[in-house]
Amino acid sequence: MPDEPKTLDPAARPAATAGDSPAPDRDRPAGTAPRDTEATTVTQATPEASAAPAAPAAPAVPVHRRFLVPVVLGLVLAALNLRPAITSLGALLEEVSEGLHMSGSVAGVLTSVPPLCFAVFGITAPRLARRFGPAAVVCAGMAAIFAGLVLRPLAGGTAAFLAASALALMGIAVSNVLMPVIVKRYFPDRVGTMTGLYSMALALGTSVAAAATVPMTDALGGDWRLGLGVWAVLAALAVLPWLPLLRDGGRAGASRTDNGASHTGAGASRTDTGASRTEVGSPRTDTGAPRTEAKAPAQAAAPRVTRSRTAWALGAFFGLQATGAYITMGWMPQIFRDAGVPASTAGVLLAVTMVMGVPLAFVIPRLATRMKTQGPIVVALALCGLGGYTGLFLAPAAGAWVWAVLLGVSNCAFPLALTMIGLRSRTGAGVVRLSAFAQSVGYLISIPGPLLVGVLYQHSGGWGLPIALMGGLMVPQMIVGILAGRDRTVEDEC
Repeated sequence: MPDEPKTLDPAARPAATAGDSPAPDRDRPAGTAPRDTEATTVTQATPEASAAPAAPAAPAVPVHRRFLVPVVLGLVLAALNLRPAITSLGALLEEVSEGLHMSGSVAGVLTSVPPLCFAVFGITAPRLARRFGPAAVVCAGMAAIFAGLVLRPLAGGTAAFLAASALALMGIAVSNVLMPVIVKRYFPDRVGTMTGLYSMALALGTSVAAAATVPMTDALGGDWRLGLGVWAVLAALAVLPWLPLLRDGGRAGASRTDNGASHTGAGASRTDTGASRTEVGSPRTDTGAPRTEAKAPAQAAAPRVTRSRTAWALGAFFGLQATGAYITMGWMPQIFRDAGVPASTAGVLLAVTMVMGVPLAFVIPRLATRMKTQGPIVVALALCGLGGYTGLFLAPAAGAWVWAVLLGVSNCAFPLALTMIGLRSRTGAGVVRLSAFAQSVGYLISIPGPLLVGVLYQHSGGWGLPIALMGGLMVPQMIVGILAGRDRTVEDEC
């Protein structure tokens, strides 16, 4: 078979019969003409991929059967590892500060490192995904988390501790951005369900690390280094499910016929997740035969999300919810401990806050996908946050369990933000760009929050002013969340 690309003659296409029921083109705005088959970019290889002009192909499936278990298991294990590096440190922040001779301001810097790393390294995720594939990048991210968690307990000073933490957080950052991309690519028809699944796993990993770190540290002789390092085992396990996808070149999510032999449709073009190129020509089989590539129009592959007001609103919403989340994870145990709550109980209270995301992270994305606008959910979560911070201000110890629950409900703005990333773009390339933009802008916004709380706490001598700041941020979060939840996509605005 020649290697040069084939040119499809639109006139040669057979006319559709009355019995034909072509798949809907969800990537095309209503009222516009269908895109030319020769230049079509079918993002994420969804089941809506164009059929071949010859005989109709067998129904396509989003994930080949032999990759279904590795992808689902990989998503769950990756999500379990996206927060233990942070919440385990929050539970032992006082011990780590004393062991490394940190002041309150330096500890505030330490709690600001996660959003800083997420902003700096998260923006590189789309380029890495284009070059190596999203599955390979997530696999490398899990390996970086493992390495950072192994090296962090070995650090002899603050600088080395921060460097090892940054390595783990770098892996978390790129995986954060690519989780919605993986879902959209491999499960295009189950975005809400799969987003809920990995969000639930993320909340579970967060809460377990918060609750179990102090007891495990005590069981290991009270050494905070061992208490932090034990989470490297979970990170090592998360690398394994992605290895079969690496051997397949990361193309398991491509649209295939039921027997997995070839891509659906001769001459149909496909854009890999996050890529700005289109494969044109004869169908590629899994034998490794060479293929010819042609550039796709930039505007079709990747909308310029910086021109979208919805993208900016979503970035601001992501940043404000991240600010609250990282202040909570970094400082809430210390707030309770300063109010007279024992250290182990303070860790459990943080775990209660995080574990609220386990059921709600599964319910909220499914509910959000069924609503035209997500503003009502945004308002409900923000009101819970206001109630929780008000309780912390007035009676932190007396109503500790109630405030922990309310703040846990409020923190479920995170899975809502991830779901809105998938809902606010029609194309897979748009999801990649929007995910990277919203998360990078969001984490940049969230960087000052934990640091400012530490500075205010040290200079005011109490938690009144920092808690008032936390509660006040709920108001702008509510406003930008309503704007981000409107029924529109970034492609409409770019």
